Amino acid sequence: MEVKSRHHLRSDEVDTITTALSENLGVELDADSFEKVEFDDSDWDVVLVDGDPLVLYLDGEPFLTVQGANQHPPEKHIVTVDAGAVSFVSDGADIMRPGITEADADISEGDLVVINEESHGKFLAVGRAQTDGDDMVGDSGKVVKSLHHVGDDLFEFSV
Repeated sequence: MEVKSRHHLRSDEVDTITTALSENLGVELDADSFEKVEFDDSDWDVVLVDGDPLVLYLDGEPFLTVQGANQHPPEKHIVTVDAGAVSFVSDGADIMRPGITEADADISEGDLVVINEESHGKFLAVGRAQTDGDDMVGDSGKVVKSLHHVGDDLFEFSV
């Protein structure tokens, strides 16, 4: 991924990010610097928080990257998958009902969510809910569209 531009965010932009993460995920980011990075060869807009790619914009909405979720574990909007789903999720597959062991009831269709694996509590992916949280556990069907996962270009990006 080739960096097109990189600039520090204004305080109102930082406030928008920190408020969104606090309200949507229960995450408090306390950092000294927030820099937005835009790429030539990618649609990702990433925010470096104290130099680490912890925030990305998805459809204009700030959300944690996988690295961000692992450094600052969310308290809300979490979908947990079993060990059998880990390799699929890590390869970027959408999340299917049979692999889900638990989903927060406060998730609404269209919400951004983080995908957590139950064995070690690590976050594997970020996605968009295709149904409400209380309807995610079941026998069949896709319930989360994967947008960013471990091993993708953004996960591998380093400054």
